[in-house]
Amino acid sequence: MKYNQWLNQWLEYYIRPSTKDRTYNKYARIVYNHISPTLGDMDMQELTALELQKFSVDLLNKGMAPNTVNGIISIVKCSLRRAESLGIVDKQYADAITRPKTKEKDVESLSRDEQRKIEQYISDNKEDNRFGIILCMYTGLRVGELLALKWRDVDFIKSILTVNKSCHDSWKDGEYVKVIDTPKTDSSIRKIPIPKQLISKLKELKKKAKGEYVIIGKTQYGAQVRSYQRSFENLLNLLDIPHKGIHCLRHTFATRALEVGMDVKTLSEILGHKSPTVTLKRYAHSMIEHKAEMMNRVGKILL
Repeated sequence: MKYNQWLNQWLEYYIRPSTKDRTYNKYARIVYNHISPTLGDMDMQELTALELQKFSVDLLNKGMAPNTVNGIISIVKCSLRRAESLGIVDKQYADAITRPKTKEKDVESLSRDEQRKIEQYISDNKEDNRFGIILCMYTGLRVGELLALKWRDVDFIKSILTVNKSCHDSWKDGEYVKVIDTPKTDSSIRKIPIPKQLISKLKELKKKAKGEYVIIGKTQYGAQVRSYQRSFENLLNLLDIPHKGIHCLRHTFATRALEVGMDVKTLSEILGHKSPTVTLKRYAHSMIEHKAEMMNRVGKILL
């Protein structure tokens, strides 16, 4: 059997039924754009350890980032392991691939001054739609979770947000449409206490609400991810703040939470991480302002 034939069957019968549409589409793009053109016409028995290693190195030589190459290798491994378990090949050699070394992505957070500048602008200009930016900075919501948030998810009596869905943009009939989906992982389904300082503002927004979504954008059906990302970028430009992706709002929350002494287990649960280890590894090194402050305190001991 040609590897292409198996990849098509693997995607259709094993990936599509067990993953979200978004994940299936991502896998399919990787298969059709990166795996099939090079390995697709090869017979399954020809996928030796050397051929697969050469494939990996060639991807790097094309200028692909190690993280991207590792993602492609993971799909090759997954598909060939399944083929071996079904007896389609006697043995698969993908496990023999030496993966390229990857570098942990730097966590981008807003500085305290940048955060204050954003909060002040949104407050002074009564920009209700951009209040979601502040909400992310004080709850750690992902942008997809923010834009899927409905008023019924806000418990004003207990001051709790319930995160049980997310959203993303999908290309359909020549335009991007908003797709509501389940959260990123099971651990992403969670309840987040709302800081009391935000409750009064949320109540004000609720009184003016024109739809079921907390952030409505241009329609009552809620803002789309891309448009909200552009709104955030425009705000940074307006305030002369260096460009950062909108995910920096979540990072900013995590950084500030650690700086004020929140324990890692609590922070991990609020962020919806699988374990505190993930949280600590990702954020402990990003607190440069806090570290400088602590070091200056130590320096005061000097005569």
